[in-house]
Amino acid sequence: MTGRFPIEDVTPSVSCGRYPAKAVVGELVPVSCVSYREGHHALGVNVVWRGPDGETEPFTRMRPGEPGLDQWHGMIRPDRVGRWTFTVEAFEDPYRTWRDAVVKKIGAGQGLEDLANDLAEGADVLDLAVKIVPQEHEDRVRAAAAALRDEQMSLFARVSPALDLEDLLWQHPVRQQVTTTRSYAIWVDRQRALYSAWYEFFPRSEGAEIGPDAIPIKHGTFATAAERLPAIAAMGFDVVYLPPIHPIGKINRKGRNNTLVARPEDVGSPWAIGSDEGGHDAIHPQLGTLDDFRAFIRRTEDLGMEVAMDLALQAAPDHPWVRSHPQFFTTRADGTIAYAENPPKKYQDIYPINWDNDYRALRDEIYRVVMHWVNQGIKIFRVDNPHTKAVNFWQWLIPKVKETDPDVLFLAEAFTRPAMMNGLGKVGFTQSYTYFTWRTTAWEMREYMGQLLASLDWMRPNFWPNTPDILHESLQHGGPPMFKIRTVLASMLSPSWGMYSGLELFEHVARPGSEEYIDNEKFELKPRDWAGAERSGRSLAPYITRLNRIRAANPALHWLRNLRFHEVDNGALLCFSKRDADSGNTVLVVVTFDASNVQWGNTTLNMPELGLDWHERFTVVDQITGATYEWGQHNAVRIDPYVEPAHVFVLQRN
Repeated sequence: MTGRFPIEDVTPSVSCGRYPAKAVVGELVPVSCVSYREGHHALGVNVVWRGPDGETEPFTRMRPGEPGLDQWHGMIRPDRVGRWTFTVEAFEDPYRTWRDAVVKKIGAGQGLEDLANDLAEGADVLDLAVKIVPQEHEDRVRAAAAALRDEQMSLFARVSPALDLEDLLWQHPVRQQVTTTRSYAIWVDRQRALYSAWYEFFPRSEGAEIGPDAIPIKHGTFATAAERLPAIAAMGFDVVYLPPIHPIGKINRKGRNNTLVARPEDVGSPWAIGSDEGGHDAIHPQLGTLDDFRAFIRRTEDLGMEVAMDLALQAAPDHPWVRSHPQFFTTRADGTIAYAENPPKKYQDIYPINWDNDYRALRDEIYRVVMHWVNQGIKIFRVDNPHTKAVNFWQWLIPKVKETDPDVLFLAEAFTRPAMMNGLGKVGFTQSYTYFTWRTTAWEMREYMGQLLASLDWMRPNFWPNTPDILHESLQHGGPPMFKIRTVLASMLSPSWGMYSGLELFEHVARPGSEEYIDNEKFELKPRDWAGAERSGRSLAPYITRLNRIRAANPALHWLRNLRFHEVDNGALLCFSKRDADSGNTVLVVVTFDASNVQWGNTTLNMPELGLDWHERFTVVDQITGATYEWGQHNAVRIDPYVEPAHVFVLQRN
């Protein structure tokens, strides 16, 4: 800070400005600070912000917060992808100082003789304002200054034109003694960085055929997988995430259910990357060719979606890097390369990367691989276990990629310590998996959402009810109602959510004593009878489709900063809302966490957060059932999970 007035606690500021904050195009980004001055003269505060090309945008005047706290708040709305910067300025506002004093003196009964100096000083301030206001307002300001100097007019006639300039001179103030902060950065992504719906599936399972004991008869290809894409698009998903599509290691290949010894027919884990058929820049030959993959990408785009590719930085024992770059790995005392371990678990089919042996060559090789796929049309990477890789590598790689391709997004699959998850967001990851899966009570979810809202400037959540690795016990035992509950929570709470295929078929059987699926698709082909499930009505797909359509139709659900919780007197229920300031669209959700019992509750709504006065009545339309109710601040709610475990209301003013 340089200048006359203190400016403190500027936000958004990530780690004291060390990292850029995050936003997306069109997002209203709150800016705040604490600023104050001595005495009774008026202080003004504004935001000056600059676009990616360094051009200065019209400054945003900040408004004071709660009286006595010296807090100031404003909003900026970036409209392009790239690195934006902003500074906060505090200044003496002589017009407001003058106006406040004159209003108080007139209110105290002082007359023309008492206010002679005030009127002259006010005219001088307006002379300065003439040079600042837009040209179409200059004559109005000149006339107000002339009135202040006209001794033939009454006091009311002299001061009224100047007092009426309050709004104009709020937007175009006379600024003196301007104090400026350092520059703060905001990286602005395209909107899909915040709002997206992901669908994960294994291309090799689509069109596959298996025999007894899951012995593969026919392997799926990109061409057969493309036949699944219309159904995914019809459910309302916009990101198709594929597990690794590279050659799979043959040495120490794992068998079904992660057994140590594979049968000759076993397909292995896609995350054991690399063989004599190629490494991270190659396509698994049974899936097809690079041209086939490009065709798959084009088909996905034709359906209004895009492909997210897995970036798993590890290698199978027969990966080409093991021969060409053995320094990328750790050599043990006996001369062998160390395989991955998470004691007592052992992953003999995977060699982890060593980030300390030849860092520069390693990072350059990975950058080459990433850009290879960017050049094929991939703009989203789901990064496997980024928390087991060097953080400074991501801090280098992600901005490096964005230098030439700013639309590329990175999702962190980091189920790890909060400090690491937050750190990965700070150094550049666009989104992150979260602990959503393990928040299974209304209180836990509300408390966790508070944590995520507090970290939104650097970490955006993506909620997944399930993954190939995670089948939570709530889905194992909760039945179809719990599948609906978790899907509602994921899709309504978070602007970005995702699911692993099989959720729509209520797949719920776990390997005994674990949170992993039995007969896990990570290690075998798993063709599914989608059409049969639809015909029999044993499919969650129509419900998922409904939720994604609700999301698309309601802009309030495209954001996270607008999430607000409301009180309900039953701990099994959660009540929350989202409101879009531009459209006035408001969504109100009441959902149960109990998949077995009917729950009653009474809501106490924070009406201003819904854009309403405390006394107002309004209509709510349930977007799932179509039912309509008349509501107010206090409402009784009954939820039967076997009928419908949630209300997703859109508000209509009466």
